[in-house]
Amino acid sequence: MSRFFAGGLSDSETSSSESSEEEELNSEEEEQSEQEETSDSEDDMFGPGDSDEDESSDEDGAQGFLRSGAKVGANRFLRGEESDESDEDESKRVVKSAKDKRLEEIDAIIRVIDNAKKINDWVHISNEFDKLNKIITKANQQGDVPKSYIKAISELEDFMNEAIKSEKEAKKKMNATNARALNSIKQRIKKNNRQFEDLIAKYRADPEGFQTEVDFAAPEPVQIKVPKAAALLDAAVSAASGADADESSFSVIGRGGRTLPITADSIFKQLRAILEARGKKNTDRAEQIRNMEKMIDVAATTYQKIRVYLTLIATRFDLTTSTTTFMPLAQWKSAQEEVNSLLGILEQNPLYLVQEDAEDVDDDAEEPTPTDGKPVKVFGSIVSLVERLDDEFTRSLQHIDPHTPEYIERLTEESVLYAILVRSQIYFERAGLSSSVSRVLIRRLELLYYKPEHLIVTVEQNTWDLLPKEISSEITPNIPGQKASDLIHSICVKLYNQDNRLFRTRAMLCHVYHHALHNRYFHARDLLLMSHLQATIHTADISTQILYNRTLVQVGLCAFREAMISESQQALQEICGTGRVKELLAQGIQMQRYAQPSPEQERIERQRQVPFHMHINLELLECVYLTCSMLLEIPFMAQLGSSPDAKKKSISKSFRRMLDYHERQVFTGPPENTRDHIMQASKALATGEWTKSRELIQAIKIWDLVPETESIKAMLGEKIQEEGLRTYLFTYAPFYETLSIESLASLFDMKERKATALVSKMISNNEIAAALDQKTNAIAFISGVEYSRLQNLALALSDKAVQLIDSYKYR
Repeated sequence: MSRFFAGGLSDSETSSSESSEEEELNSEEEEQSEQEETSDSEDDMFGPGDSDEDESSDEDGAQGFLRSGAKVGANRFLRGEESDESDEDESKRVVKSAKDKRLEEIDAIIRVIDNAKKINDWVHISNEFDKLNKIITKANQQGDVPKSYIKAISELEDFMNEAIKSEKEAKKKMNATNARALNSIKQRIKKNNRQFEDLIAKYRADPEGFQTEVDFAAPEPVQIKVPKAAALLDAAVSAASGADADESSFSVIGRGGRTLPITADSIFKQLRAILEARGKKNTDRAEQIRNMEKMIDVAATTYQKIRVYLTLIATRFDLTTSTTTFMPLAQWKSAQEEVNSLLGILEQNPLYLVQEDAEDVDDDAEEPTPTDGKPVKVFGSIVSLVERLDDEFTRSLQHIDPHTPEYIERLTEESVLYAILVRSQIYFERAGLSSSVSRVLIRRLELLYYKPEHLIVTVEQNTWDLLPKEISSEITPNIPGQKASDLIHSICVKLYNQDNRLFRTRAMLCHVYHHALHNRYFHARDLLLMSHLQATIHTADISTQILYNRTLVQVGLCAFREAMISESQQALQEICGTGRVKELLAQGIQMQRYAQPSPEQERIERQRQVPFHMHINLELLECVYLTCSMLLEIPFMAQLGSSPDAKKKSISKSFRRMLDYHERQVFTGPPENTRDHIMQASKALATGEWTKSRELIQAIKIWDLVPETESIKAMLGEKIQEEGLRTYLFTYAPFYETLSIESLASLFDMKERKATALVSKMISNNEIAAALDQKTNAIAFISGVEYSRLQNLALALSDKAVQLIDSYKYR
């Protein structure tokens, strides 16, 4: 008995227990010393053991632990659990390898599956089948597939086929969950058994022989540490030497240095494996691409080459999965060359058609061939590959710094992309794929609409030089000397006849933009008004709304170049008056004062950005808008005069706000930027100093970016003269009874005929109360019409009193 329980015993019992414990301790110490002697002898036989210090420390620790009072318990703890068997039986342990443990686990799962098959429990079968495949995946990596597994999956497939044959009767008895599990495992078993087709066929041919067949293991080689790179190099050398034996195949180095031979007969099997691994984690896409590049050389038929190209191009695009990055230039060029090669194969073999609505063939045992002139339809989408090329090109331009030579070098690839679009359009026309033709045409139009006339003509000529001579288009034929406007018109007319509303809307906006860019204002205005897009554009997607904003701005700039100041200001007011020009035109993110966008919103905004070479100059846009607002707002302010509604009524609120801020400044120095020039010119125009205003406006350097700069400056000088005359008459009309037109014309340095026309227009529009005396060639002002400030306030008070009386009367 332990001393822990000795506290409650008598002295005699304690002494007897202590004597018995001492005898047990002596016997145990003798056994321990004998075990230590045997361990020392074993160490001497098999190798060096622990040092003497370690042994003495272990013995001291054990004896100290025994003296502490828990002697028997400590000894049992050190020796393990006590049993009635002998020490020899306790020392025997069964050591199993990882392979044996895995086999036992596989056998246990197979037994569970067999039991579930007896009660037709497909839910349990599905779960256990997944567990079994996870274990087999690890075993397969080491090149070891148990024969019991081959037997189990073969029998499970047979059992499943029998269940499917009687599926209608079984479903009546089967609940919904079990039926869903049966449908789910049906696809997984077929997909899984494809990997072991040869072994399953061998088992079904001779089940007993397959089970009793012995695998003779090769003798284990001497373990030498070889670097992984050297091992792979040796495997590659062996694969290369084996390739000489059969020139029509090559070997791919797989996991563990195993060689996977690929021939023309096994191409479809390898492609199916690549497609099944697509999208999974830990998939080496670069290795898959290298394998498929070799498959192109191995492919013997046209059908095989088409299938390999479709899979290869799609796999290249899988390399770039994040929306925050763009496809590497080398991969993009490779994909572009492969799309060209694929189109070349389809052009040379017109009986092979790649269509999205074709049937996807799972079993490629028999390769389809065209018979009786009927084309073979291959499942795929060339238009999606072309669109992805365009998207990746645009994304790269969004991420590259536009002020570096890299951007210019990347932009040179646009001609190659445009040639692919034209070539794919011709193929879709020949194949009769109208929806694909529309998708390519809208991409082609969006690469042309913002370019000037001469640049479009150059791009078209270079494109047809790159394409084969034997192909041509019915929609956009290659006509020497064709105008760019005719090409844009033919593309847009084709898109107008499509059922897709989005294509029609975007084609209309691109057409309007092109007309406005080439100073055809009335064509652009009429198209925009007839489309009625102003009423429905808010329901469109974000990219279409951005295109609408760009088109509206270009129409306003076109009206300004055509000297239509009022029309230009009205078109630009909707965009420039909001203070969010960058966001509306997708040319950057403008930080708001009290709003901080989230990272997600900022990322989405950056994805919508228009490439830099398509930008509209924001400084020029602001300059045009403020200049038009000045020419309209200053005469309007002079016309209102001292009216109490003068501050409430305005043509451009943003311009009025800037002007008020400028007038509140204590000290105004010389103008430094575009806004300062326009504000000081507005102030000079309001005081009648039209020459100073003209000089300030013409001194703005941004006008040098406008085509025909001198004509623009001359037009602005004339407009400032006219608005200066109108402002002068509005301001000083109450102080005149008559005013000579000759003196008025000399004051503003214009011809009398032009001054007379301006005054007549103001009189006819009831802007001033006057009459034109042709005999004396003077303006006779009618007095008593203009009210003083006190009279205006009295009239306003009387109007409010009448409104108050009316509201009280009908209460």
